[in-house]
Amino acid sequence: MLRGVRTEAHVGRHAWERHAERPARLIVDVDMLAPTEGPAGVAGPLIDYDIVRDAVRAWPGRPHTDLLETLAEELVALCFSIPAVQACRVSVQKPDIFNEADAAGIELFRVRGG
Repeated sequence: MLRGVRTEAHVGRHAWERHAERPARLIVDVDMLAPTEGPAGVAGPLIDYDIVRDAVRAWPGRPHTDLLETLAEELVALCFSIPAVQACRVSVQKPDIFNEADAAGIELFRVRGG
């Protein structure tokens, strides 16, 4: 799992979220679920989180995206590009949206082939 990955991105549908000089601060969590054992007690595959981490770290340089859902769906697809991953959960949160809330965001859970 990756927890609390902090990054920025140009994201949001509101006019005040479209200022190029003010990207949104984001917090990303990713869980990738895979078997822990291979055949006949052999250790299961290791998951390399670098591919997901690198993608999130590149978000500050990407063009404006209207929806957090788009970012989250892209991360889901990236998780499933790793053959061992059978399910994943991706959360993308904006911590600076509402004064009365810690964050607003999106969370997706997907099962391979489901």
